Amino acid sequence: MASVAKHIRRLRTEQHMTQEDLAEKLFVTRQTVSAWETGVSHN
Repeated sequence: MASVAKHIRRLRTEQHMTQEDLAEKLFVTRQTVSAWETGVSHN
C-alpha cells in the first residue's frame, strides 16, 4: 500500500469515519475513497 493510501486510511479511522462518511465530506463516491486507500488509480 502506498504511503498516501496508508495516511488516508489511518486518518479516516482515527476520526471513526467510514469510507462513506469521508466520501460525503469530500463530494466523491465511496468507491473513490476505496481506490485511494488501496492505491488503485483509474485514469
